[in-house]
Amino acid sequence: MSASTLKIGWIGAGRMGSQLVTRLLDAGHDVTVYNRTAAKAEHLAEKGAKVVSRPVDLADRELVFAMVSSSKDLEQVMLGDGGLLTGEKSPRIIADSSTVSAEASARIREAANSRGCDFLATPVSGNPKVIAAGKLTVAVSGPREVFESIEPVLEVFGRSVTYVGEGEVARLVKIAHNLMLGVVTQCMAEITVMVEKGGVSRADFLAFLNDSVMGSTFTQYKSPAFVNLDFTPTFTMELLQKDFDLGLEAANALKSPMPIASATRQIVAQAAGSGLGIDEDFATLLLQVAKGAGIELTPENVSVDDGLTPVHS
Repeated sequence: MSASTLKIGWIGAGRMGSQLVTRLLDAGHDVTVYNRTAAKAEHLAEKGAKVVSRPVDLADRELVFAMVSSSKDLEQVMLGDGGLLTGEKSPRIIADSSTVSAEASARIREAANSRGCDFLATPVSGNPKVIAAGKLTVAVSGPREVFESIEPVLEVFGRSVTYVGEGEVARLVKIAHNLMLGVVTQCMAEITVMVEKGGVSRADFLAFLNDSVMGSTFTQYKSPAFVNLDFTPTFTMELLQKDFDLGLEAANALKSPMPIASATRQIVAQAAGSGLGIDEDFATLLLQVAKGAGIELTPENVSVDDGLTPVHS
């Protein structure tokens, strides 16, 4: 089985999924796509993908990726009506890139294995702009020999692929990553508001921060949202709250205290509960902090480099 000639299936052509399918198509791979809302996959058909109406229609593919929003959605596309694992055939390998619980992942792994199908957990770090910039990263867990057989396909996704172990441990790696995502964003919002209240523009403060040892790829690509209040969604508050809940459940099971993450989860839940950022990026945490500080933010209308210059695969 050559990775370069694999017939690939893809479940879930949302903002992230469609970008990754595009990279696979641009790299010359044969890709067939299922998306719950078929119209959202039409642009991929125009780029050369085939489109099917049910997940089970991908069962003849050798490798099938899934990228859906929740554990419930994953179980539906795998085991529900017309699910990938409900027909006479099964793919040789399933690679799931959703952010779901380890328990849900284990259930799908067991169902796949019972049908002679290998299963890898392949969660990713990034958003559509990160993908376009070639900076997506992937964590993988499952049988190492299966990972090695499709590693060249995963490398098409972006900058790096890291094998982290057997079973579901890649789920824990991704959840830990997203906990840090939320904590860092909340901290970044707090210090930015404090500095602005002290008379410094957000653009100037973040330019200093991003050039210091405390700056990072993440703080840089969140800076345009903080400076110009453009909250076009890359990751919503609802999804962040879901991941905090998954992370704190894991921490509780492992008896590993997380006081800062726990406090941030409450802030995120309060923001989500108040309706903040429902259809916007979770960087709207900045507005919550500003409200608490008694100031009203306005866009600074400054050109800010997000550090994500697109590259082609």
